[in-house]
Amino acid sequence: MNDRTAMKVGTDGVLLGAWCPVEGARRVLDVGTGCGVIALMVAQRNSEAHIDGIDIDPGAIEEATLNFAASPWSERLTAMMADFNHMTSTDSYDLIVSNPPYFTDSLLPPDAARTLARHTGSLSYRQLIEGAAQRLTDGGMLALISPTEAEGAIIEAAAFASLPMKNITRVIPVEGAAVKRILWLLSRREMPYREEYLTIAHRDGSFTSEYIALTRDFYLKM
Repeated sequence: MNDRTAMKVGTDGVLLGAWCPVEGARRVLDVGTGCGVIALMVAQRNSEAHIDGIDIDPGAIEEATLNFAASPWSERLTAMMADFNHMTSTDSYDLIVSNPPYFTDSLLPPDAARTLARHTGSLSYRQLIEGAAQRLTDGGMLALISPTEAEGAIIEAAAFASLPMKNITRVIPVEGAAVKRILWLLSRREMPYREEYLTIAHRDGSFTSEYIALTRDFYLKM
């Protein structure tokens, strides 16, 4: 179900849900859960994880609640109305995931709900990263996706929060095109740094083998 939330299921969410490391995570927080697709993907990939999905949009929470209840993992999924900037819970998380707002330097979209969901006035990268640094367990991880234009802001925020970058995957939509998105993994955990590239489609529109390998478990037509 995807008709109540302002932002619909898209490639960004699918990429992040398939890409983020979930092994060993017992408590997961999905910030800006929308219809709950990333939380559902994490639950599918990790049979031990309990996932809280939060959002400031009542329609999104209503939709996520219905989607969670209809899934095979309903007992491990919770949707809550909450503002990440003002969370009162002292819970710590092994993994925080977010497909966060963007359009920082763009014209705002006309629809008010979409504006709220996709403009950094509601949650900046710095707020997300600093908040995650405070709520992660020792060795916990923050995974997010951003437009390439946000790279400088995220690098600066990560340094300020002392939350080092461990993995960067630059996403190319079509062979020969420029990078449009970046997948980020930030953590204080000891692990080797990796920087990679992922191309989604060939010039004829068919998916690349690397994109199919990453997402095949989540698409019926793969």
